[in-house]
Amino acid sequence: MTEFRYSNVEKEMEVYGYDGVVKSHCRMCHGGCGVLVYTKKGKVAKIAGDPDCPINHGTLCSKGLASAQLAYHPDRLTYPVRRIGPKGSGKWERISWDQALDAIAERILEYKEKYGPESVVFGYGTGRENEAVIYRIANCLGSPNVLTAGHFCYGPRLSTGIITCGTNPVVDYENFPKCIILWGNNVTIVNADEYKGEPFSVALDHGAKLIVVDPRLTRPAARADVWLQLRPGTDAALALGMLNVIINEKLYDKEFVENYTHGWEPFVKRVNEYPPERVEEITWVPKEKIKEAARLFATTKPAAIQWGVAIEQQNNCVDNDRSLMFLMGITGNIDAPGGQALYRTPDIVNVGHFGAHGMLPKDQFAKRLGGERFRLASRFAILQPKCVWDAIIEEKPYPVKMLFLISSNPVITRPNAREVYRALEKVEFMAVADFFMTPTAELADIVLPAATWLEMDYIGDFWKRHGYILPRRKVIQVGECRSDHEMLNDLAHRIGQGQYWWDTFEQALDYILHPMGIKWKDFKKMNYIRGPVKYYKYKEGGFSTATRKFELSSTVLEKMGYDPLPQHREPPESPVNTPDVYKEYPYILITGVRPPGFFHTENRQIPWLRELHRDPIVEIHPDAAAKEGIQDGDWVIIESRRGKVRQRAKLVLGRDPRIVSAQHAWWFPENKDPGHGWDESNVNILTEDALEGMDPAMGASNLKTALCRIYPESRQGGLP
Repeated sequence: MTEFRYSNVEKEMEVYGYDGVVKSHCRMCHGGCGVLVYTKKGKVAKIAGDPDCPINHGTLCSKGLASAQLAYHPDRLTYPVRRIGPKGSGKWERISWDQALDAIAERILEYKEKYGPESVVFGYGTGRENEAVIYRIANCLGSPNVLTAGHFCYGPRLSTGIITCGTNPVVDYENFPKCIILWGNNVTIVNADEYKGEPFSVALDHGAKLIVVDPRLTRPAARADVWLQLRPGTDAALALGMLNVIINEKLYDKEFVENYTHGWEPFVKRVNEYPPERVEEITWVPKEKIKEAARLFATTKPAAIQWGVAIEQQNNCVDNDRSLMFLMGITGNIDAPGGQALYRTPDIVNVGHFGAHGMLPKDQFAKRLGGERFRLASRFAILQPKCVWDAIIEEKPYPVKMLFLISSNPVITRPNAREVYRALEKVEFMAVADFFMTPTAELADIVLPAATWLEMDYIGDFWKRHGYILPRRKVIQVGECRSDHEMLNDLAHRIGQGQYWWDTFEQALDYILHPMGIKWKDFKKMNYIRGPVKYYKYKEGGFSTATRKFELSSTVLEKMGYDPLPQHREPPESPVNTPDVYKEYPYILITGVRPPGFFHTENRQIPWLRELHRDPIVEIHPDAAAKEGIQDGDWVIIESRRGKVRQRAKLVLGRDPRIVSAQHAWWFPENKDPGHGWDESNVNILTEDALEGMDPAMGASNLKTALCRIYPESRQGGLP
């Protein structure tokens, strides 16, 4: 047992009769929070935050606290099953793991032989620390097609960070920024990627100034010194307007700009196309507020920017990310204490190497679906999902015959959901690994029972850029559930990849750790390992870019044929771009509002978490509600050109009346009919995935800027 610094652990065990406690790290979202898992008679009895963990310092969200309710849920998948009826019929038979993996392996080899390895697509949802093994099995097979959320979630941040300054710049909360911009993110309830809400709140308690960029009045926005209430989809214009003020008022870091940047002169020329007066027209943010925010950020040192997927789920994704990095860079806050650190990971086998990207043959790399169109995404092995659906439905440019989806529910999470459903209905063979029978899993041929974080050994935060790795220790075993890593290691041997894998996955953990000269048995006794922390590294060796400088004009994008400088692009559907549509659909719809108890489509069957959020909610300004005859609590129809869904109205101030915001990822596990009501409140029925409307380099879909109309459900008598 790990030794503990806090005596209350022993007291808890004595008072409540716990017979054991295990230190581990939660993975109910992107993971990382240290936990103490108390056990009684071999079962999890309680989960609490670990005060020793440097990530969360003992704090823990509702998802982490409810983890045992997920692990022991009566509806959980605990053994492999095979479909025996038509797709979506809900008829299954129990099979063994050997039968399941043999059947999947047989199909992989069959399609590889008949149609080429590219006809087999592997996939996963958000970063659940399974991406390295999924890429490894795909690359060793020769398939360039791995379906992820990377085209519009974190992948753009990482990709643009690498081409701009060598890595993903992360807020250094440890050294207390004196000014923070929270841009399109609410870290107090959504703890994604490298961040948790606790250090942000502590920084504010230490006196940090706060600028919030958000169309909605969130709790952080209510606390902000400056709140920039922009029109959805205009983030790049706002950032360029702030850069315009900083440059023309000479508030930038001259020494950094002169010595460490590439492309300053063309960059200044581009920025001068966005004076505050023009930016006010584009963004709906008053020019004086733009100036106030720019001056506050540029003159308060150190300063940092934390942003989220809201700015990446747009057709201006790449330039949104880059523009925010430029604000960090030219103010001298890049790789600075209390600014935006460029952390180093410990000396391990990194995700890219473990994922065997170098083993994918060049001729197969060239076959990546959408690779010629979305060249920056392809450079980072990221796939645009629409290209997969087209290859299934139309068999162009070649047929996709098989999907193997792990921890992913694209029927609910991907735009144009009805098209996604058609594709999954049509694909010849699909395997899914998940905790429950989701709307996506119901369309599969074989469903495998995945292990929760409580049921596995792994290296937590292996893929992140905050510099830590943490041991995740197995506590329990539920049924026949297996980790993603174990099942793929087993499957790889069945398809002829044994030489690239291991007899047991613990050996793979040893492999990841071997550059440090330790094994998993050593690491699991530790609290964590942190990479070396050093600031201003660029002053010695430059940045890890082609020019060795911070690239304001991207040499990579220029070689790919894209504009090397940032710009504002209007959303494909907007009051400006499609005024006729706006007359018929007079509200801008933000999708993806995150309730704190859920993680995308997960947890709606968990009692503690569902009690927090019984129904899907659409937030509407009272003025708009009065105009449409909507009362607080009414069931409302939200309709776009793609379709209509129903959600319950919540009337809220603190937004422009022309903007409504709807929760995403809703389905109803309590509905036992096939599909679990997947098309009742699923906001992605309203969103678009036309290729020509996506970010040209990354393929990011537009989920924050659809046009819609709203009216009481009673007006039409319900959904058709």
